[in-house]
Amino acid sequence: MVAYTFPLLSLFWSMLMFAGLVLMIFLIVWCFIDNFRRKDHHGGAKAAWTIIILLVPVIGSIVYILVRPADVDVS
Repeated sequence: MVAYTFPLLSLFWSMLMFAGLVLMIFLIVWCFIDNFRRKDHHGGAKAAWTIIILLVPVIGSIVYILVRPADVDVS
């Protein structure tokens, strides 16, 4: 591989992977926080979204962001 031949390219690849991991964890945590703060979700919906995000973290988080309704209160 080319990344093993050039040390700086290997470092760049490692930093890119680390940044992607941090962004993925941030996305999942943000989905949990948003899920539990929403007033329009009730117990069953919150539990279902929590299970979906726990079982399939990345896809579940992306689906949650795409499917959830817009915020109604602006305060």
